[in-house]
Amino acid sequence: MTSHLITADLVAIDLPAATKDVVIETLAERLAAAGRVTDGETFAADVRAREAQTPTGLPGQVGLPHAKSDAVLTPSLAVATVPGGVDFGGPDGPATLVFLIAAPAMGDNVHLQILAKLARKLMNAEFMESVRGAADAETLAAIVNEAVAS
Repeated sequence: MTSHLITADLVAIDLPAATKDVVIETLAERLAAAGRVTDGETFAADVRAREAQTPTGLPGQVGLPHAKSDAVLTPSLAVATVPGGVDFGGPDGPATLVFLIAAPAMGDNVHLQILAKLARKLMNAEFMESVRGAADAETLAAIVNEAVAS
């Protein structure tokens, strides 16, 4: 298994999702297929439960759902671009870019470290432009890995 937080197989470009649940389920299944979570459905349910507590929409039309879960084997990040947008409760409308953070239930608060690094980068216009303009999953994964690894 790779040590990268995100790999190309965890990126969904131009996802035609109509709801945040579809985005969460799609990305959770990608995490399961990559062997990063034991069960995509269980992890998706944990993310939906966390999302029900407080919406994770951020300025810039970004959704940042996250959860600690017993189903997570290794800290990971999955990303979807959603041209039609989905409602994550953001202040400026539906999210067209969604970052899903998966963290193991036990252990340290690595998800908070990932969340903090990512949140800082999301305020950087150059980073956002490069993510939104990524031509393919490999490019998007490389951009995000570089941003959160530093």
